[in-house]
Amino acid sequence: MKKLVTEELRISFGGVIPFLLIVVFIPLISYLIWLFYPAKQLEIVVIDKTVPTDTYQEHHALFWTLKHLKIQNKNNDFYDEETDYFGFFPDNTPSFGTSNDLLQLDENEIIETATNLDVLYFADTYGVFEEDFKEHNSDEVSKKIYGGLNRGDINLLREAVAQKKTIIAEFNTMASPTPVGIRTEFENLMGLKWTGWIARYFEEMDSTINTDLPKWFISQYLEQHENNWVPAGPGIVFVHEKGRVEAFSDGLDYFGEIPKIRTQRINQQGFKLPELVPYPEWFDIVLIERDYQVISFYDIDPSTKGKEKLRDMGLPRFFPAAVFKNVGEGQFYYFAGDFSDLRSSIGSVHFTGLPMLWRGFHLVSDYKDRKSFYWNYFYPLLSQILEKAAREKQKD
Repeated sequence: MKKLVTEELRISFGGVIPFLLIVVFIPLISYLIWLFYPAKQLEIVVIDKTVPTDTYQEHHALFWTLKHLKIQNKNNDFYDEETDYFGFFPDNTPSFGTSNDLLQLDENEIIETATNLDVLYFADTYGVFEEDFKEHNSDEVSKKIYGGLNRGDINLLREAVAQKKTIIAEFNTMASPTPVGIRTEFENLMGLKWTGWIARYFEEMDSTINTDLPKWFISQYLEQHENNWVPAGPGIVFVHEKGRVEAFSDGLDYFGEIPKIRTQRINQQGFKLPELVPYPEWFDIVLIERDYQVISFYDIDPSTKGKEKLRDMGLPRFFPAAVFKNVGEGQFYYFAGDFSDLRSSIGSVHFTGLPMLWRGFHLVSDYKDRKSFYWNYFYPLLSQILEKAAREKQKD
């Protein structure tokens, strides 16, 4: 009898060990590795003017990455997504919020800020509009509350460029509501040129089915195309800043349904990224100077008809998605997409190996899963850029 009880205990205990290993010991070890891993110091200035709510969705992913990589400021503190940025700060007042803007800095303060920073990051400059604070959205033009690049941003950018700092910018930095003159200065400083076009994938172009299709796009397209609408099914819409709109239909104008971000497996830059990532969100189409290197590019796989339409629109066969160039000890990066946008929480930062784990759960092919894009593409890209900037600082 005693032998039987002992055998049962052995079997029961044997079943508990794997459970404890998975639930307790592995997470504990992962946490301890993160806890005792040495922190890195980088002075990072973040600009995000598109903050209508306290979810901070346009820079939440950036700040999560910073903390997970244990990147701290000069005071050895982690960056706080609620306070450590220039831009709009929402509240419940009649004015909807306040702004902390670079226009408030004088010339000496701009120079001092640029001197102290290691990385300047333009997360989103589109801004906030009255429509963002209404319960029901409409398709009418909404009044801007705050947004667009301004003279303060350009002054800091110019000084950061002169001091050869690492600069990262992404869509939407150059487009509306940034004034054309300010945009031109940004383009000249960064060595980029916006074509005026932005584009986005829609799963269904049948306007009676897909209520997410903007009404203004539908009306403008019908007006510009003799009242003819596009076939039902997946498609890509193109919008030009001067009002022209076009639509590509899957199977007619292009193939593969969803725009893809392609990265060469063996690339000169050494970035380790998936070769193919679907990207259904808005992106802008830019031209780059020859000293830029392409990390990744958009490929919509246009048909012969699609290629003709692209030529008529003044666009190339491929569009840059992520590019960079070396400038002294610094680098300039541009992401032609809303890469840092993340609308939901991604969990605790305090576990080493968590990104690798989540990549196993979030399939790279699942374009409807925004977290999949973060774990499979944006986190690997951003972490490699930040780690490189940290190494360069340690050399100084």
